[in-house]
Amino acid sequence: MVMSRFLSPLAPRPSPGLTRLPPSPVSQVFLSSALSPRCSRLGVALTSQIQQGPFSASSPSVASAKRRRAAHIRAALVFQTRDMKTIVYVDGFNFYYGACKGTPHRWVNPWRVAELLLPSPDHELVALFYFTAAIKPQPHDPGQRQRQQCYWRALRTVPHLTLVEGTFLQSRKKMPRVEPRWIRALQRRLSHWPRFRRWAAPRTVDVLRSEEKGSDVNLATQLLLDAMDHRFDCAAVVSNDSDLLAPVRAARQRFGKHVGLLTGHQRPSRALTAEVNFVKHIRDGVMRLSQFPSPLSDANGTFHKPATW
Repeated sequence: MVMSRFLSPLAPRPSPGLTRLPPSPVSQVFLSSALSPRCSRLGVALTSQIQQGPFSASSPSVASAKRRRAAHIRAALVFQTRDMKTIVYVDGFNFYYGACKGTPHRWVNPWRVAELLLPSPDHELVALFYFTAAIKPQPHDPGQRQRQQCYWRALRTVPHLTLVEGTFLQSRKKMPRVEPRWIRALQRRLSHWPRFRRWAAPRTVDVLRSEEKGSDVNLATQLLLDAMDHRFDCAAVVSNDSDLLAPVRAARQRFGKHVGLLTGHQRPSRALTAEVNFVKHIRDGVMRLSQFPSPLSDANGTFHKPATW
């Protein structure tokens, strides 16, 4: 009933004596005002029918042309009501530091987060890839590895969720020490005198530096492979890493896919937000509603949420 209001001005009935008319300007307004990807696909499907205009009376088979046009419009309506196949790509460490760290919501089910942010009338979740790496515990917190393994065990209970592991590196490096402002001002003055330059050199300290390697590359590779194989209509990327700009742009421009950004950071990457089709923030209420139950069970038995979480 609603669509008939749009179709009636866009596709007038053929009348005897009418010649082929140019596309109606109403169609351009309708297509330009489409807000959702489903509406834009419907507009593209109907454009070919609208641009044909009314048929002239001299057409050899006006009735058959009307039937063909009606069949095309029905097919477009069926396509419009179909949910977009959506795959979610989660950068695990970026998701943790943006939405989980320092909150009581670390026992979070990312599939449930995706369901709440990408509801079923528009999206059909078909898969979720979670990219992470096994951490090395810090000297002050030796239980980090055990808590992470417990969380991975919970993730493996989610159907259609694939855990992709990268690498985690730790190294000792000398880094400049952050000095008070008055010491930095004194060092700048002493640097002008050759005799005192050695006192002006910044002091360094030994730092245990932890780096996660491979997750961004694995995410970009999986995103492009799925786009090439047409496994999704829409990709939702959970990250704030601007290094993903190139694969996101390729998925949209080269393969014609919709790409959205789901972020828990207060300041999303400007480079990514300018390139994606939509941005949705992972807020505290969504995280609270997306917690795993405790206890959970798998093939190895029953396990609980970490006590410190």
